[in-house]
Amino acid sequence: MPQPLVHVLNGPNLNLRGTRQPEIYGRDTLADLEARCRATAARLGLGLAFHQTNHEGVLVDLIQAARGVAQGIVINPAAYTHTSVAVLDALHAFEGPVI
Repeated sequence: MPQPLVHVLNGPNLNLRGTRQPEIYGRDTLADLEARCRATAARLGLGLAFHQTNHEGVLVDLIQAARGVAQGIVINPAAYTHTSVAVLDALHAFEGPVI
């Protein structure tokens, strides 16, 4: 039986983690975060798809691509958290848990 799959989605500017205002956001890079997520997923017997995009439409596409494939989504939409009706609408169409 295949491993349950979780999609971890990251929004705009999160590719700058560790270098953008480290006094506010810390020094951990997105690669550091991905490594921790992969280690945790492996420990829990989960598959992991990890993505980052600076483009709202691409984020919507990633959410839609998770439908019927992933059992859950963990998302940090970053700047789109408070502004994107499109991201929220796509998340509402996903039938699994969203964190």
